[in-house]
Amino acid sequence: MSDRILGFVALLMALTVVGLALFWNPIPDDQPVPKPGLPLGGDFTLKSADGPVSLQDFRGKVALVYFGYTFCPDICPTALVAVADGIEQLEPGEKKNVAVIFVSVDPGRDTPEGLKQYTDFFHPNIIGVTGSEEQVRKVARDYGAFFVRQAGVTAGGDYVVDHSADIYVVARNGRVVDKITHGSTPARIAQAIRTSLRVK
Repeated sequence: MSDRILGFVALLMALTVVGLALFWNPIPDDQPVPKPGLPLGGDFTLKSADGPVSLQDFRGKVALVYFGYTFCPDICPTALVAVADGIEQLEPGEKKNVAVIFVSVDPGRDTPEGLKQYTDFFHPNIIGVTGSEEQVRKVARDYGAFFVRQAGVTAGGDYVVDHSADIYVVARNGRVVDKITHGSTPARIAQAIRTSLRVK
C-alpha cells in the first residue's frame, strides 16, 4: 500500500514539474512588464505633410503617441517641450530609435502642413498627423484618449478642444507598454523610452 502511495506522490510531483515547465514562462529581469489597465492601442494610418503615416512604419522603434492640437494654449506646448527635452537626454543610438506621433484632435483647423510647422518647432522626431474626425476618434478610442470641442466660439471663430494629455508609449513590437501622465519630467520620459527600447 505504501508503495502505491509513494508512486502516486512521485507521479503527482512529476506532473507538477511538467506543468510548471509548460505554463510558467517567467519574464527576464531586463524585460519590462506592461502595466495593468493600459489600452490595446493598435495600428492606424493618418495624414502628415509628407504623406500617409502608419504606426506600423515605426515597428522596431519606440513610438510615443500624443493627442493634442496646434491651437492648444498651454497643455500641448508643455507636453511637447518635456518630450523634446526627454529625447535630448538619450544617447544618439537611442534617439534614432524613437518617434513621436502627434495626433491632432482638431482636424477642422489643423492641416498636415500646419502640423509639420508646429511639430518641427519642438523636435525633428515629432511627426504631426491628422485625418477625418471619424478617423481621429477611432484612434483616440483605441488608445483610451478623449477629446471634446467646447461649445463657445469667439468672434474670430476660435474655440477650445478639451482633451486627455497622457503620452502612450508603444514598444518596438507595436504594444502599448506605458502611459506617461501630463506634467511628467523629461527624465521620466527618457527613462520610459529607455525601458521600452528593451522590449523585443
